[in-house]
Amino acid sequence: MKKNMKKMLMASMTALAIGVIAAGCGANTDSGLAEDAANSSPVEPVVSISDSYDNTEELAAIFPIINPTPIDTEMEKNIQNRLLNGFENWNRGYDAWEAWGDILYTEDSLYNVHGVKLTLKEYQSSMNATLQSSDIQMGNFNNMIICGDWAAIRYDITTTDRQTKKSSDGSVMEFVHFKDYGDELGTRVVEGWAGTKGADFDGLTSFQTDDAKAAQQAALDAIVNATIPVTTDLEAKYPVTHPTPIDTDMAKKIQNAILNDFENWNQGFDAWTVWADTYYDSNLQYHTNDDTMTLEEYKASVKNTAESTDVKRISFDNMLISGDWAAIHYRITNQDATTGEKTAGDVMQFLHFAEDGDSVKVIECWTK
Repeated sequence: MKKNMKKMLMASMTALAIGVIAAGCGANTDSGLAEDAANSSPVEPVVSISDSYDNTEELAAIFPIINPTPIDTEMEKNIQNRLLNGFENWNRGYDAWEAWGDILYTEDSLYNVHGVKLTLKEYQSSMNATLQSSDIQMGNFNNMIICGDWAAIRYDITTTDRQTKKSSDGSVMEFVHFKDYGDELGTRVVEGWAGTKGADFDGLTSFQTDDAKAAQQAALDAIVNATIPVTTDLEAKYPVTHPTPIDTDMAKKIQNAILNDFENWNQGFDAWTVWADTYYDSNLQYHTNDDTMTLEEYKASVKNTAESTDVKRISFDNMLISGDWAAIHYRITNQDATTGEKTAGDVMQFLHFAEDGDSVKVIECWTK
């Protein structure tokens, strides 16, 4: 079973590598791997990890955020510190990352990898197997949007196969919920979501218990069977499961624009394509895993998809808005136009807005 799980991890290493910023979990090496490590390196180095919150300024200079947004409250500053320390300790190597996990997580922490909810121990197993075959290094820290006790982060990674030495670049999006546990434990991760449900979903469920698989399938079924309320109150129509503060005039404009984008999308392609000229700037850059599109290219891509699949936007997990940026994680259904089969999915987006008179427009978007 362990061999099969390891093979599966190697086949989907990107999926299991994506929690590495907030993924400070202390991976426990199994006995066989521990013996190999002992034989090759009889004396393990002692890793010193600080749990201080006083090094934020120093780390921010080493790992600057390319697109900074306001970080005001004490909780938000603590989250910023934990994320920057996670970045530094990951790049120091496995031992530092493992030790850092004792500071960032609790035994009850959960991590959702490409839509698969894992307990801390399950997540430890997956990351341990991944790091045996791959070296993963952090690149640019593109966004760190922190609202209340939530953070949304977008960053670049380089993954190198330890045997072939071949490297590939990628990017990661995460939404992470933190909690202040008090002086003894400090600010730690409650649950994180790294990436969206993809082709590797079934394979990743191999790490779960049967009960966890059943609960997860029930949650997906609930999305498939969801009915969008008939109301003109868009906040009620498209609820946010984990709401965060939306206080400024700019934030309220962004919220209104996003909700109207949902509403127009669900009216069908013809309605949405007219609305798109209002929501998006004419010089839009729309980034996906595979390409960067102009507004007209993005419209053509949506039209092409709409011919075979009816995609409906159901609700938000998160809508984090700070400054002129928003990060959203939302649930969708995909219905095959030929077979009628309907499945559940999710989308993560980072959106950069600019004011346009009394409203706002999206000038750049990153989507997974």
